[in-house]
Amino acid sequence: MMMKGIDYFRKLYRSEKVRDVIAGVLDFVDSEDKKYNAFITINRDETLRRAEELDNKKNARGKLFGIPVAVKDNIAVKGVRLTCASRILGNYVSPYSATVVEKLLAEDAIIIGKTNLDEFAMGSSTEYSAYFPTRNPIAPDYVPGGSSGGSAAAVAAGMVPLALGSDTGGSVRQPASFTGTVGLKPTYGNVSRYGLVAFASSLDVIGPLASNLEDAELLYRVISGKDPSDSTSVCHSRSLEEVDRCTIGILDEKWLTTINPAILDAYRRLTADLERAGMKTRIIQTDLWKYALNAYYIITSSEASSNLARYDGVRYGARQEGENLLDMYFSTRTGGFGDEVKRRIFLGTFALSAGYYDKYYKKANVLRELLRREFKENFQGVDFILTPTAPELPFKLGEKVNPIDMYMSDWFTAPASLAGYPAISLPWYRNEQNLPVGIHIIGQAGDEENIFILSKKLNKIISHF
Repeated sequence: MMMKGIDYFRKLYRSEKVRDVIAGVLDFVDSEDKKYNAFITINRDETLRRAEELDNKKNARGKLFGIPVAVKDNIAVKGVRLTCASRILGNYVSPYSATVVEKLLAEDAIIIGKTNLDEFAMGSSTEYSAYFPTRNPIAPDYVPGGSSGGSAAAVAAGMVPLALGSDTGGSVRQPASFTGTVGLKPTYGNVSRYGLVAFASSLDVIGPLASNLEDAELLYRVISGKDPSDSTSVCHSRSLEEVDRCTIGILDEKWLTTINPAILDAYRRLTADLERAGMKTRIIQTDLWKYALNAYYIITSSEASSNLARYDGVRYGARQEGENLLDMYFSTRTGGFGDEVKRRIFLGTFALSAGYYDKYYKKANVLRELLRREFKENFQGVDFILTPTAPELPFKLGEKVNPIDMYMSDWFTAPASLAGYPAISLPWYRNEQNLPVGIHIIGQAGDEENIFILSKKLNKIISHF
Protein backbone atom coordinates (compact mmCIF):
# COMPACT_ATOMS: atom_id res chain seq x y z
CA MET A 1 0.00 0.00 0.00
CA MET A 2 1.43 3.35 -1.04
CA MET A 3 0.37 6.69 0.37
CA LYS A 4 0.35 9.00 -2.64
CA GLY A 5 1.28 12.63 -2.05
CA ILE A 6 0.52 15.74 -4.06
CA ASP A 7 3.72 15.34 -6.12
CA TYR A 8 2.46 12.00 -7.43
CA PHE A 9 -0.55 13.72 -9.00
CA ARG A 10 1.42 16.69 -10.27
CA LYS A 11 3.66 14.31 -12.21
CA LEU A 12 0.62 12.59 -13.72
CA TYR A 13 -0.80 15.90 -14.91
CA ARG A 14 2.25 16.57 -17.03
CA SER A 15 0.95 14.04 -19.53
CA GLU A 16 -2.59 13.02 -18.53
CA LYS A 17 -5.97 14.72 -18.41
CA VAL A 18 -7.51 15.49 -15.05
CA ARG A 19 -10.65 13.54 -15.91
CA ASP A 20 -8.69 10.39 -16.74
CA VAL A 21 -6.67 10.60 -13.53
CA ILE A 22 -9.72 11.27 -11.36
CA ALA A 23 -11.69 8.48 -13.03
CA GLY A 24 -8.85 6.18 -12.02
CA VAL A 25 -8.96 7.52 -8.47
CA LEU A 26 -12.69 6.88 -8.26
CA ASP A 27 -12.26 3.33 -9.55
CA PHE A 28 -9.52 2.74 -6.98
CA VAL A 29 -11.72 4.12 -4.19
CA ASP A 30 -14.61 1.89 -5.30
CA SER A 31 -12.48 -1.23 -4.96
CA GLU A 32 -10.26 -0.24 -2.03
CA ASP A 33 -12.91 1.22 0.24
CA LYS A 34 -14.78 -2.06 0.38
CA LYS A 35 -12.04 -3.16 2.76
CA TYR A 36 -11.97 -0.07 4.99
CA ASN A 37 -15.29 1.87 4.84
CA ALA A 38 -13.58 5.24 4.90
CA PHE A 39 -16.29 7.01 2.86
CA ILE A 40 -19.98 7.59 3.51
CA THR A 41 -20.67 9.38 0.22
CA ILE A 42 -18.83 9.33 -3.12
CA ASN A 43 -20.06 12.00 -5.53
CA ARG A 44 -18.86 10.38 -8.78
CA ASP A 45 -20.83 12.39 -11.36
CA GLU A 46 -20.06 15.78 -9.84
CA THR A 47 -16.42 14.78 -9.32
CA LEU A 48 -15.97 13.89 -12.99
CA ARG A 49 -17.79 17.07 -14.06
CA ARG A 50 -15.39 19.07 -11.91
CA ALA A 51 -12.41 17.25 -13.47
CA GLU A 52 -13.61 18.08 -16.97
CA GLU A 53 -14.03 21.70 -15.92
CA LEU A 54 -10.38 21.80 -14.83
CA ASP A 55 -9.27 20.21 -18.12
CA ASN A 56 -10.92 23.13 -19.92
CA LYS A 57 -9.50 25.79 -17.61
CA LYS A 58 -7.57 28.47 -19.50
CA ASN A 59 -6.25 30.68 -16.72
CA ALA A 60 -3.59 29.96 -14.11
CA ARG A 61 -3.77 26.72 -12.17
CA GLY A 62 -4.46 26.80 -8.43
CA LYS A 63 -2.15 25.40 -5.77
CA LEU A 64 -4.18 22.18 -5.57
CA PHE A 65 -4.96 21.78 -9.27
CA GLY A 66 -6.61 18.40 -9.81
CA ILE A 67 -5.70 17.11 -6.35
CA PRO A 68 -8.37 14.77 -4.93
CA VAL A 69 -9.40 15.67 -1.38
CA ALA A 70 -11.68 13.87 1.07
CA VAL A 71 -13.85 15.86 3.48
CA LYS A 72 -15.12 14.66 6.85
CA ASP A 73 -18.88 14.35 6.79
CA ASN A 74 -19.51 17.04 9.38
CA ILE A 75 -18.21 19.73 6.97
CA ALA A 76 -20.69 21.17 4.48
CA VAL A 77 -20.28 20.64 0.73
CA LYS A 78 -23.05 22.22 -1.34
CA GLY A 79 -25.39 19.71 -2.94
CA VAL A 80 -23.90 16.74 -1.08
CA ARG A 81 -25.32 14.80 1.86
CA LEU A 82 -24.19 16.07 5.27
CA THR A 83 -24.90 13.24 7.71
CA CYS A 84 -22.43 13.61 10.61
CA ALA A 85 -22.64 9.77 10.52
CA SER A 86 -26.01 10.07 12.27
CA ARG A 87 -29.45 8.68 11.43
CA ILE A 88 -30.97 12.01 12.39
CA LEU A 89 -29.30 13.69 9.38
CA GLY A 90 -29.31 10.69 7.08
CA ASN A 91 -30.94 12.38 4.08
CA TYR A 92 -29.96 16.00 4.71
CA VAL A 93 -28.30 17.72 1.73
CA SER A 94 -26.29 20.86 2.45
CA PRO A 95 -27.46 24.01 0.64
CA TYR A 96 -24.04 25.67 0.94
CA SER A 97 -20.34 24.88 1.28
CA ALA A 98 -18.10 25.52 4.25
CA THR A 99 -15.50 28.28 3.89
CA VAL A 100 -12.71 25.68 3.89
CA VAL A 101 -14.39 23.85 1.01
CA GLU A 102 -14.78 27.08 -0.96
CA LYS A 103 -11.06 27.71 -0.42
CA LEU A 104 -10.19 24.24 -1.70
CA LEU A 105 -12.30 24.74 -4.81
CA ALA A 106 -10.76 28.18 -5.39
CA GLU A 107 -7.37 26.44 -5.57
CA ASP A 108 -8.72 23.88 -8.09
CA ALA A 109 -8.95 20.91 -5.71
CA ILE A 110 -11.47 18.13 -6.38
CA ILE A 111 -13.73 16.92 -3.56
CA ILE A 112 -13.89 13.15 -4.00
CA GLY A 113 -16.38 12.42 -1.22
CA LYS A 114 -17.41 12.64 2.42
CA THR A 115 -15.69 10.46 5.01
CA ASN A 116 -16.96 8.44 7.94
CA LEU A 117 -16.69 9.61 11.55
CA ASP A 118 -17.93 8.89 15.02
CA GLU A 119 -21.47 10.28 15.15
CA PHE A 120 -21.34 14.08 15.48
CA ALA A 121 -17.56 13.70 16.03
CA MET A 122 -18.08 12.11 19.46
CA GLY A 123 -15.65 9.23 19.73
CA SER A 124 -12.09 8.00 19.36
CA SER A 125 -12.39 4.97 17.10
CA THR A 126 -14.93 5.67 14.29
CA GLU A 127 -16.95 2.76 15.66
CA TYR A 128 -19.76 5.09 16.78
CA SER A 129 -20.87 5.86 13.22
CA ALA A 130 -24.54 5.08 12.58
CA TYR A 131 -23.55 3.43 9.28
CA PHE A 132 -20.49 1.24 9.76
CA PRO A 133 -17.13 1.21 11.55
CA THR A 134 -14.04 2.23 9.59
CA ARG A 135 -11.03 -0.09 9.53
CA ASN A 136 -7.38 0.91 9.80
CA PRO A 137 -5.59 0.36 6.46
CA ILE A 138 -2.36 -0.41 8.33
CA ALA A 139 -4.05 -3.26 10.24
CA PRO A 140 -7.66 -3.88 9.16
CA ASP A 141 -8.68 -5.62 12.40
CA TYR A 142 -7.82 -2.41 14.26
CA VAL A 143 -9.56 0.96 14.53
CA PRO A 144 -8.19 4.02 12.67
CA GLY A 145 -8.84 6.28 15.65
CA GLY A 146 -11.52 8.93 15.77
CA SER A 147 -13.46 10.87 15.29
CA SER A 148 -11.82 11.71 11.91
CA GLY A 149 -11.04 8.06 11.29
CA GLY A 150 -12.55 8.02 7.79
CA SER A 151 -10.37 10.90 6.63
CA ALA A 152 -7.25 9.36 8.16
CA ALA A 153 -8.02 5.96 6.64
CA ALA A 154 -8.61 7.47 3.19
CA VAL A 155 -5.13 9.02 3.28
CA ALA A 156 -3.43 5.98 4.82
CA ALA A 157 -4.93 3.69 2.18
CA GLY A 158 -3.63 5.92 -0.61
CA MET A 159 -7.14 6.73 -1.84
CA VAL A 160 -6.49 10.49 -1.53
CA PRO A 161 -3.36 12.51 -0.70
CA LEU A 162 -5.24 15.05 1.41
CA ALA A 163 -8.24 15.08 3.72
CA LEU A 164 -10.00 17.44 6.07
CA GLY A 165 -10.97 16.43 9.58
CA SER A 166 -12.22 18.23 12.64
CA ASP A 167 -10.51 18.25 16.02
CA THR A 168 -12.27 19.06 19.29
CA GLY A 169 -10.08 17.15 21.74
CA GLY A 170 -7.82 15.11 19.47
CA SER A 171 -10.01 13.98 16.59
CA VAL A 172 -7.44 14.79 13.88
CA ARG A 173 -4.29 14.02 15.85
CA GLN A 174 -5.22 10.65 17.36
CA PRO A 175 -6.35 9.14 14.01
CA ALA A 176 -3.14 10.47 12.46
CA SER A 177 -1.21 8.63 15.16
CA PHE A 178 -3.14 5.39 14.62
CA THR A 179 -2.77 5.43 10.82
CA GLY A 180 0.80 6.69 10.42
CA THR A 181 -0.26 9.97 8.81
CA VAL A 182 0.30 13.67 9.62
CA GLY A 183 -2.52 15.54 11.35
CA LEU A 184 -2.63 19.18 12.50
CA LYS A 185 -5.01 20.86 14.92
CA PRO A 186 -4.62 24.58 14.15
CA THR A 187 -4.86 27.40 16.68
CA TYR A 188 -8.51 28.00 17.56
CA GLY A 189 -9.67 30.76 15.22
CA ASN A 190 -7.01 30.33 12.53
CA VAL A 191 -9.28 28.20 10.31
CA SER A 192 -12.90 29.18 9.71
CA ARG A 193 -15.55 27.01 11.35
CA TYR A 194 -18.26 28.30 9.03
CA GLY A 195 -19.93 25.19 7.60
CA LEU A 196 -18.61 22.85 10.30
CA VAL A 197 -21.47 21.19 12.18
CA ALA A 198 -21.01 22.20 15.81
CA PHE A 199 -20.09 19.68 18.49
CA ALA A 200 -18.46 21.95 21.09
CA SER A 201 -18.22 25.41 19.58
CA SER A 202 -15.50 26.77 21.86
CA LEU A 203 -13.09 23.96 20.89
CA ASP A 204 -14.01 22.71 17.39
CA VAL A 205 -11.31 23.26 14.75
CA ILE A 206 -10.94 22.02 11.15
CA GLY A 207 -7.52 20.57 10.38
CA PRO A 208 -5.57 18.82 7.59
CA LEU A 209 -4.57 15.17 7.30
CA ALA A 210 -1.87 14.14 4.81
CA SER A 211 0.73 11.49 4.13
CA ASN A 212 3.63 13.92 4.60
CA LEU A 213 4.50 17.23 6.24
CA GLU A 214 4.84 19.27 3.07
CA ASP A 215 1.35 18.36 1.90
CA ALA A 216 -0.17 19.01 5.33
CA GLU A 217 1.52 22.41 5.42
CA LEU A 218 0.20 23.36 1.97
CA LEU A 219 -3.33 22.28 2.86
CA TYR A 220 -3.19 24.28 6.08
CA ARG A 221 -2.08 27.39 4.21
CA VAL A 222 -4.97 27.00 1.77
CA ILE A 223 -7.70 26.63 4.40
CA SER A 224 -6.42 29.10 7.03
CA GLY A 225 -7.14 32.79 7.28
CA LYS A 226 -9.67 35.21 8.72
CA ASP A 227 -13.27 34.72 7.63
CA PRO A 228 -16.01 37.35 8.11
CA SER A 229 -18.57 34.53 8.16
CA ASP A 230 -17.07 33.18 11.40
CA SER A 231 -17.16 35.50 14.40
CA THR A 232 -14.47 33.41 16.16
CA SER A 233 -12.03 33.75 13.25
CA VAL A 234 -8.99 35.75 14.35
CA CYS A 235 -5.77 34.77 12.55
CA HIS A 236 -3.02 34.32 15.15
CA SER A 237 0.59 34.32 13.95
CA ARG A 238 3.88 34.11 15.84
CA SER A 239 7.40 34.42 14.46
CA LEU A 240 10.23 32.46 16.05
CA GLU A 241 13.61 33.48 14.67
CA GLU A 242 15.73 30.56 15.83
CA VAL A 243 13.70 27.34 15.64
CA ASP A 244 16.99 25.40 15.47
CA ARG A 245 17.92 26.76 18.90
CA CYS A 246 14.54 26.25 20.52
CA THR A 247 13.94 24.52 23.83
CA ILE A 248 11.61 21.53 23.86
CA GLY A 249 9.42 20.89 26.88
CA ILE A 250 9.13 17.24 27.88
CA LEU A 251 6.94 15.51 30.43
CA ASP A 252 8.00 14.37 33.87
CA GLU A 253 7.78 10.58 33.89
CA LYS A 254 5.63 10.62 37.01
CA TRP A 255 2.74 11.54 34.68
CA LEU A 256 3.53 8.72 32.26
CA THR A 257 3.10 5.67 34.46
CA THR A 258 -0.28 4.69 33.00
CA ILE A 259 0.62 4.82 29.30
CA ASN A 260 1.59 1.84 27.18
CA PRO A 261 5.12 0.71 28.23
CA ALA A 262 6.32 0.55 24.61
CA ILE A 263 5.29 4.18 24.08
CA LEU A 264 6.98 5.24 27.31
CA ASP A 265 10.20 3.49 26.32
CA ALA A 266 10.11 5.10 22.87
CA TYR A 267 9.47 8.54 24.42
CA ARG A 268 12.53 8.14 26.64
CA ARG A 269 14.68 7.17 23.67
CA LEU A 270 13.39 10.03 21.51
CA THR A 271 14.08 12.68 24.15
CA ALA A 272 17.60 11.28 24.52
CA ASP A 273 18.03 11.45 20.74
CA LEU A 274 16.91 15.10 20.75
CA GLU A 275 19.62 15.95 23.27
CA ARG A 276 22.23 14.04 21.26
CA ALA A 277 21.18 16.05 18.21
CA GLY A 278 21.96 19.25 20.11
CA MET A 279 18.40 20.28 20.99
CA LYS A 280 17.71 21.62 24.46
CA THR A 281 15.03 19.91 26.54
CA ARG A 282 13.41 20.89 29.80
CA ILE A 283 10.86 19.15 32.02
CA ILE A 284 7.65 21.16 32.23
CA GLN A 285 5.01 21.44 34.94
CA THR A 286 1.83 19.58 34.11
CA ASP A 287 0.10 19.50 37.49
CA LEU A 288 -3.28 20.34 35.97
CA TRP A 289 -3.17 17.90 33.06
CA LYS A 290 -4.59 15.12 35.21
CA TYR A 291 -7.79 17.18 35.52
CA ALA A 292 -7.95 18.22 31.87
CA LEU A 293 -10.01 15.27 30.64
CA ASN A 294 -12.61 15.80 33.37
CA ALA A 295 -12.97 19.45 32.41
CA TYR A 296 -12.91 18.63 28.71
CA TYR A 297 -15.79 16.16 28.87
CA ILE A 298 -17.92 18.41 31.05
CA ILE A 299 -17.42 21.43 28.77
CA THR A 300 -17.83 19.57 25.48
CA SER A 301 -20.85 17.61 26.65
CA SER A 302 -22.48 20.80 27.92
CA GLU A 303 -21.92 22.58 24.63
CA ALA A 304 -23.09 19.51 22.71
CA SER A 305 -26.33 19.30 24.66
CA SER A 306 -27.04 22.89 23.61
CA ASN A 307 -25.84 22.56 19.99
CA LEU A 308 -27.72 19.34 19.34
CA ALA A 309 -31.01 20.71 20.65
CA ARG A 310 -31.67 21.96 17.10
CA TYR A 311 -32.17 18.40 15.85
CA ASP A 312 -35.80 18.08 16.88
CA GLY A 313 -37.54 16.79 13.77
CA VAL A 314 -39.14 20.16 13.02
CA ARG A 315 -36.77 22.15 10.84
CA TYR A 316 -34.59 19.61 9.03
CA GLY A 317 -33.32 16.08 9.27
CA ALA A 318 -35.23 12.93 10.13
CA ARG A 319 -38.59 13.03 11.86
CA GLN A 320 -40.47 10.29 13.67
CA GLU A 321 -44.13 11.15 14.13
CA GLY A 322 -45.89 11.06 17.48
CA GLU A 323 -49.32 11.72 18.94
CA ASN A 324 -48.32 15.27 19.89
CA LEU A 325 -45.39 17.68 19.57
CA LEU A 326 -43.59 16.48 22.70
CA ASP A 327 -44.01 12.86 21.65
CA MET A 328 -42.59 13.74 18.21
CA TYR A 329 -39.54 15.40 19.81
CA PHE A 330 -38.98 12.39 22.05
CA SER A 331 -39.32 9.73 19.36
CA THR A 332 -37.21 11.67 16.82
CA ARG A 333 -34.29 12.22 19.16
CA THR A 334 -34.50 8.75 20.72
CA GLY A 335 -34.46 7.05 17.35
CA GLY A 336 -32.16 9.52 15.60
CA PHE A 337 -29.22 9.70 18.02
CA GLY A 338 -26.85 6.86 18.87
CA ASP A 339 -25.93 5.76 22.39
CA GLU A 340 -22.72 7.81 22.69
CA VAL A 341 -24.39 11.02 21.52
CA LYS A 342 -27.24 10.45 23.99
CA ARG A 343 -24.74 9.78 26.76
CA ARG A 344 -23.04 13.13 26.18
CA ILE A 345 -26.33 15.02 25.85
CA PHE A 346 -27.43 13.58 29.20
CA LEU A 347 -24.10 14.47 30.82
CA GLY A 348 -24.13 18.00 29.40
CA THR A 349 -27.75 18.68 30.29
CA PHE A 350 -27.06 17.51 33.84
CA ALA A 351 -23.93 19.71 34.13
CA LEU A 352 -25.91 22.76 32.99
CA SER A 353 -28.97 22.12 35.13
CA ALA A 354 -30.01 24.21 38.13
CA GLY A 355 -28.03 23.26 41.20
CA TYR A 356 -25.23 21.63 39.23
CA TYR A 357 -24.07 24.43 36.90
CA ASP A 358 -21.72 25.92 39.52
CA LYS A 359 -20.62 22.52 40.76
CA TYR A 360 -19.59 21.14 37.35
CA TYR A 361 -19.71 23.44 34.31
CA LYS A 362 -18.44 26.55 36.09
CA LYS A 363 -15.65 24.62 37.82
CA ALA A 364 -14.63 23.02 34.53
CA ASN A 365 -14.23 26.46 32.96
CA VAL A 366 -12.21 27.66 35.95
CA LEU A 367 -9.92 24.67 35.43
CA ARG A 368 -9.70 25.52 31.75
CA GLU A 369 -8.45 29.02 32.57
CA LEU A 370 -5.95 27.67 35.11
CA LEU A 371 -4.69 25.21 32.49
CA ARG A 372 -4.16 28.08 30.04
CA ARG A 373 -2.12 29.90 32.69
CA GLU A 374 -0.04 26.77 33.30
CA PHE A 375 0.67 26.54 29.56
CA LYS A 376 1.68 30.21 29.45
CA GLU A 377 4.03 29.72 32.39
CA ASN A 378 5.59 26.71 30.71
CA PHE A 379 6.02 28.62 27.47
CA GLN A 380 8.11 31.21 29.27
CA GLY A 381 10.82 28.56 29.57
CA VAL A 382 10.25 26.39 26.49
CA ASP A 383 9.24 27.03 22.88
CA PHE A 384 7.35 23.80 22.20
CA ILE A 385 6.03 20.85 24.19
CA LEU A 386 6.61 17.27 23.03
CA THR A 387 4.38 14.37 24.13
CA PRO A 388 3.16 11.08 22.69
CA THR A 389 -0.01 11.68 20.67
CA ALA A 390 -1.95 8.90 22.38
CA PRO A 391 -1.33 6.91 25.57
CA GLU A 392 -1.97 3.67 23.73
CA LEU A 393 -1.37 1.73 20.53
CA PRO A 394 -4.18 1.27 18.01
CA PHE A 395 -6.70 -1.16 19.49
CA LYS A 396 -8.85 -3.82 17.86
CA LEU A 397 -12.36 -3.19 16.60
CA GLY A 398 -14.83 -3.95 19.39
CA GLU A 399 -12.11 -4.14 22.02
CA LYS A 400 -13.22 -1.13 24.07
CA VAL A 401 -16.71 -1.45 25.49
CA ASN A 402 -16.30 0.89 28.45
CA PRO A 403 -16.80 4.55 27.37
CA ILE A 404 -14.34 5.76 30.01
CA ASP A 405 -11.60 3.65 28.45
CA MET A 406 -12.37 5.29 25.11
CA TYR A 407 -12.27 8.78 26.65
CA MET A 408 -8.72 8.16 27.89
CA SER A 409 -7.50 8.28 24.27
CA ASP A 410 -7.57 12.10 24.58
CA TRP A 411 -5.15 12.19 27.53
CA PHE A 412 -2.35 14.02 25.68
CA THR A 413 -4.44 15.89 23.11
CA ALA A 414 -7.24 17.46 25.20
CA PRO A 415 -5.03 19.92 27.16
CA ALA A 416 -3.90 21.78 24.01
CA SER A 417 -7.50 21.86 22.81
CA LEU A 418 -8.72 23.42 26.05
CA ALA A 419 -5.97 26.04 25.81
CA GLY A 420 -6.71 26.74 22.11
CA TYR A 421 -3.13 26.00 21.05
CA PRO A 422 -1.98 24.37 17.79
CA ALA A 423 -0.58 20.85 17.83
CA ILE A 424 0.54 18.28 15.28
CA SER A 425 0.88 14.50 15.25
CA LEU A 426 3.78 13.06 13.25
CA PRO A 427 4.41 9.42 12.34
CA TRP A 428 6.96 8.33 14.92
CA TYR A 429 7.64 4.61 14.91
CA ARG A 430 5.92 1.23 14.54
CA ASN A 431 5.93 -1.57 17.05
CA GLU A 432 6.67 -5.23 16.36
CA GLN A 433 3.13 -5.73 15.03
CA ASN A 434 3.65 -2.79 12.60
CA LEU A 435 1.13 -0.65 14.51
CA PRO A 436 1.84 3.09 14.12
CA VAL A 437 2.58 5.47 16.97
CA GLY A 438 2.55 9.26 16.65
CA ILE A 439 4.57 11.99 18.37
CA HIS A 440 2.78 15.21 19.35
CA ILE A 441 4.17 18.76 19.19
CA ILE A 442 2.26 21.57 20.93
CA GLY A 443 3.07 25.17 20.07
CA GLN A 444 1.90 28.59 21.18
CA ALA A 445 -1.01 30.45 19.59
CA GLY A 446 -0.23 31.14 15.93
CA ASP A 447 2.76 28.79 15.91
CA GLU A 448 1.72 26.67 12.93
CA GLU A 449 4.58 27.71 10.65
CA ASN A 450 7.11 27.20 13.46
CA ILE A 451 5.59 23.79 14.20
CA PHE A 452 6.11 22.75 10.59
CA ILE A 453 9.74 23.94 10.68
CA LEU A 454 10.41 22.01 13.89
CA SER A 455 8.55 18.97 12.56
CA LYS A 456 10.85 18.77 9.54
CA LYS A 457 13.86 18.87 11.85
CA LEU A 458 12.28 16.28 14.11
CA ASN A 459 11.55 14.06 11.11
CA LYS A 460 15.29 13.75 10.44
CA ILE A 461 15.82 12.55 13.99
CA ILE A 462 12.83 10.20 13.84
CA SER A 463 14.09 8.67 10.58
CA HIS A 464 17.03 7.22 12.53
CA PHE A 465 14.84 6.05 15.40
